[in-house]
Amino acid sequence: MFVRYCTSLVLLAAAVAADWTTQQWDAIIVGAGPAGIIVASRMAAAGLQTLLIEGGGPSYGVTGGDLNNRRPAWLSGTDLTRVDVPGLYKSIFSNGGNLTCGALVNGYGGCTIGGSTAINAGLFFEPPASDYDLYFPARWKSTDMKKATKRLYATQPSTNLTSKDGVRYLQSGYVAARKWLVDGLGFKDVDINAKANEKTQIFGYPIFDYANGQRGGPVVTYLQTALKRRNFHLQSGTLAVRVERTGSKATGVTVLVNGAEKTIQLTPAGRVILSGGALRSPSLLMFSGIGDPATLTKLKAGGKLSSTMAPQQWINSTAVGEGLFDNPNTFIELSMPSIQSYTYSYDNPPVSDKQLYLEKKSGPYTFASETSVFWDTIKHSDGSIAGLQGTIDSSGYADFNDANTITLNVYGTSGLKSRGRVILDSKFVPGPDGNVYYSNPQDAKDIASFIFKIFQGLPASGLKSLNIPQKSTQAEIEKYITTFSPYARGQVNHWSSSCRIGKCVDVNTVVTGMKNLHVVDGSIVNPLTVNPQFGIMAAAERASELILALDGKKIV
Repeated sequence: MFVRYCTSLVLLAAAVAADWTTQQWDAIIVGAGPAGIIVASRMAAAGLQTLLIEGGGPSYGVTGGDLNNRRPAWLSGTDLTRVDVPGLYKSIFSNGGNLTCGALVNGYGGCTIGGSTAINAGLFFEPPASDYDLYFPARWKSTDMKKATKRLYATQPSTNLTSKDGVRYLQSGYVAARKWLVDGLGFKDVDINAKANEKTQIFGYPIFDYANGQRGGPVVTYLQTALKRRNFHLQSGTLAVRVERTGSKATGVTVLVNGAEKTIQLTPAGRVILSGGALRSPSLLMFSGIGDPATLTKLKAGGKLSSTMAPQQWINSTAVGEGLFDNPNTFIELSMPSIQSYTYSYDNPPVSDKQLYLEKKSGPYTFASETSVFWDTIKHSDGSIAGLQGTIDSSGYADFNDANTITLNVYGTSGLKSRGRVILDSKFVPGPDGNVYYSNPQDAKDIASFIFKIFQGLPASGLKSLNIPQKSTQAEIEKYITTFSPYARGQVNHWSSSCRIGKCVDVNTVVTGMKNLHVVDGSIVNPLTVNPQFGIMAAAERASELILALDGKKIV
């Protein structure tokens, strides 16, 4: 089946173009990221004629194409690209190649088969039940998510020990962090996903969605199953322009084929599911005449809406793009004589590490540099809770790159109060507005208090903070984290929450004002206590249940 579907996605598109562009589809899913792949796989398994459209191209080796264009020379002769090798993920930040979104969005993200799961670290943490119970609406509570979560675990492997030889590598930073946080400050050392509901003073090894020393994710699990089905088709290199609709009924999706617009038709009972991510999906709604009327007016003036759509047909919804979230983060450079920093090399890994990986799928290149992770919570006087997360990397950053330095990345997570919006620039490219980070001052106070708290344990641990003075007051830390620098106010690119359930879509993920148009991706996921990948994939599993149920079908 690999030869049939994935040898060269460009040639594949040309070979079947006459077929897929003229066929009517029961389900058209826009975006082959973590949510889109899962939903498309579930729709196809239920017997629906399913089309998955992706604007980007190949990523992992299994997606075909010219592998040598997507990997360093030392991987020649293998079936791997740099996407497959976890230790090469940072290279994508400096040179995204054809994997990132480029000019398609004003933000960093994956625009390739796999979406951001093809370019991120692959951290795979189950959200605590409290995330669903506090922040999600009815029918999306923790009890409602149990079956979806169980299916996700059954389909997607994950591990906290990535090297096939059973050895944990680059552990000097882990040892120092454990002494600091567990021995010194009383954090509890746990198996993170086995104790998913515990997120107050918790420490442990990171969990990655890897298998056999390689990057995992839905491309190598859900997608490979879907590709074996005759009622499923993946069309990559094909950019969606807008959803075509007659009033509240979606009728198809207009895409670019060889530079020309072509409308792909739904069957009369069909559904369109947007899974382009928390920046792109809201913009596709806007281009389809659904959104803030001020934005729709500008799109019409720019000739970006369907020529047949009059303003009377617009669906005015200021909830489209509202509530955009990303984790505010701060890099803290930590040093200690016993730490051995490790910087990954794209072209020239140490010979021993290269051989370990190529011959045994073992060594440092089997993981993406994070050696430990920890969480804490802050409870406010009104009963609300803010989540905080720290992730420790194997090397220093920016001005602090000596052999004894590592980087702590501190996030604010669930319960933060700042909210932004997806906006279109003068060229109608979507991106975040200026309110995503610290627009509510409480967030800075919470994160600063967390850093101040853990700094109290630094002297006894032997670790030294290099970029933030160790004896800083909480107020001084707050000023530091809210002032632009190489270490503060950068984008983490964990975009979510821009088409929220109950406002932008209903509990079945149907877009407000529509009957058969859905959004299923990070847009519908409220801010989580953990990195969002697991939560987005679980949400896609849950949404699949709900969408199929609308037509009397069940998950197969």
